Amino acid sequence: MLTKRIIPCLDIKNGRTVKGVNFVDLRDAGDPVELAEIYAQNGADELVFLDISATEEKRKTLAELVMRVAQKINIPFTVGGGISSVEDVELLLNSGADKVSINSSAVKNPQLINELAAKFGSQCIVVAIDAKQIDGEWIVHLVGGKVPTNIKLFDWAKEVEQRGAGEILFTSMDHDGTKNGFANEALARLGSLVNIPIIASGGAGNMQHFVDTFKDGKADAALAASVFHFKEIDIVDLKKELKNNDIEVRI
Repeated sequence: MLTKRIIPCLDIKNGRTVKGVNFVDLRDAGDPVELAEIYAQNGADELVFLDISATEEKRKTLAELVMRVAQKINIPFTVGGGISSVEDVELLLNSGADKVSINSSAVKNPQLINELAAKFGSQCIVVAIDAKQIDGEWIVHLVGGKVPTNIKLFDWAKEVEQRGAGEILFTSMDHDGTKNGFANEALARLGSLVNIPIIASGGAGNMQHFVDTFKDGKADAALAASVFHFKEIDIVDLKKELKNNDIEVRI
């Protein structure tokens, strides 16, 4: 049985880690390099870095940050934010990232998924999907959750798998930062529709929420930010709790 993964997420803005609620009201959460090192030492399985204010001129700044992080940690890490070309991916992978996450650019140009998977391999292409429920339907949103599309979550998930994505990072915008638990019903449905790993994101507030998303949501990995950044949950303790609930994790 594959072990379930615990993934701290560092949202990066202007070189600092930040955290908000429902994608807004950001507050500072520390230096990303220091946090990355602490998480790697404390049992995180992977890290995700998302440059939430990414623009073209910041790409080199992000690459420098990636390089600094890669020198400090020995676990895989994924970098996302404003990635829209083969060149962007090449720069980040060469700087030390193990995977890249694409979101808005994949929706605007789905062929990009095919191109990146063909050039770099599916194993390092993560497609992030931000979605919220509108009139009972899960609808994909872009630009950090600000712009709704007419694309349905489950249709898009199947398409990105067919195009070569190696993983899906699904964030429920309705749950993000609320600490009320993950969107387990939607996660379980996603897991039944695709054969690539699903990372659950949005809503972690206590250890039971992680147990629930692995058991009820069938998630392959669970990503969280503020509960780790502000030391509300310790990863070592969390993994013990998961083990106690017969969930396989790397200790």
